[in-house]
Parts: sequence; C-alpha cells; structure tokens
Amino acid sequence: MTVSIPRLKRAARIILIGAPGVGKGTQTERLLARFPQLASISSGDLLRENVRLRTPLGIQAETIIQSGNLVPDSMILDLISSELWKRGWLSTSHRSSSTDGTKSNSSPSPQNPVPAPQSPAKISPDASFILDGFPRTLSQALSLDSLVPINFAVHLVTPPSVILSRIAKRWVHEPSGRVYNTDFNAPKVPGRDDVTGEPLTQRSDDSTGTWYQRYHKFEETSRDLVAHYADKGCLSRIEGNSSDEITPRLFKAIEERFC
Repeated sequence: MTVSIPRLKRAARIILIGAPGVGKGTQTERLLARFPQLASISSGDLLRENVRLRTPLGIQAETIIQSGNLVPDSMILDLISSELWKRGWLSTSHRSSSTDGTKSNSSPSPQNPVPAPQSPAKISPDASFILDGFPRTLSQALSLDSLVPINFAVHLVTPPSVILSRIAKRWVHEPSGRVYNTDFNAPKVPGRDDVTGEPLTQRSDDSTGTWYQRYHKFEETSRDLVAHYADKGCLSRIEGNSSDEITPRLFKAIEERFC
C-alpha cells in the first residue's frame, strides 16, 4: 500500500510555543518526517556550530557566554539570517556592516557568515522550516518579523500535572542524547542505555522545583508572544495529554493551512 505524502503548496514558516517538557522536540521530528519539504533551524544548534567552527560570530558569542551574559538577540538574528542565506532562501540587495563595525565584502562561508541585512530581505517561496529556540519573547518576535515573518505559530498545551508525571519517568543517556520513558519507550534493561549499556541519568532540570521555575518564566514571556501571533491571524492552539494526541491534530492544522 502506497502512503501519500502531503506536499506543501506554499511556504510554511513555523514556530512551536509550549511549556518546558510539552514535547516540542518530538513534534518537530514528526513534522520533518511527515513533510519532507520542511527543515529544522535551531538557533541553539547554529550558535554551538559557530562556536565550534570559530567563526567571527562564534568567537564573539563564546566570549559573551564565558562572561556570564546572554547572547544578544541581534546576534541570534545574524546566525539565522546567515543560515537562511546559505540555504538560498534569503536575498537582499545590501548586507549590513559586520559586528565589529567594518563592511563585509567577502563571500559568505562558515568562517565569514552573512550578517543580518540592512535593507528589507526577500524570503524565497521555497523556504519552509520550523524555527526552534527563537523567538521566545515578544521583542524577539518583532525583531524576527523584520527578517522573516512567521506565518504559523502553534501553541502546544498540556496540563502541568501531565508534563511533570512524564518528565519524572524520563531518563537520558547523556553522551548520545538518547531519551527513554519508562511508560512508552522503556530501555531494554532498566537504567541502562540500549546501545552502550551505560547507566542512564535524569536531567538536573527535570526536577520538580526547577521545572516550575522554568514554567513560570515561560508563562511570563509567552503571554505577549502568543497574543502577537494571534493578532497576526497565524496562531493555532493545540491541546493534548500526550504527543500521540497532539501529533494528528498538528498534522491536520498544517495540511489545512498549507496543503
């Protein structure tokens, strides 16, 4: 039996908004499998990759992080615009000065990323992606609007009690990042990684106290963010007690809007 793969008929530029532990990573993986035209762009991964490659942006970011400060939004936008440019999705007639104040005339590369544009950027109609990790606040969303407006924001909602029960049963193999859940994805040998046999651990931020701190912070920052995308007419609220409940509703919402 041939399974029909839905095809996006117009560009989908998606963000997932949800409390810590709601399953944004799981939904992203399932969306990428369901819609091959989608790509995942993670601001965190871009930052780590630039630090690893010792790009000008990466070196600056590393210095900021080591000093105990947060990487500024403008630098994250530079990383995102550089990635979109490298993928052939972003074009502009002018490029900005580099972050040290000098004009950038050389060709873009991992060592010389494209700065965020000064003039309005033009986004390709083929640019379909899920943006992970940015924006998290209204000010970040407004900054992103000037670069590449998001056209579908999904607010994933699961009761806090359900999330806490789920993460209490979550175990990870730190070296590989493999994640297990004793309810629905239990390791073959309790407490041991299936591949290496090494011990599994629980993340320090999976404690109840830490989770509530992160949850309250999310509640504070996401309220205006959700309202912003609701005002733009591109917000969808999807509720469910598990990822398996949420996934088909998410698929349906995207297919109705973009397919």
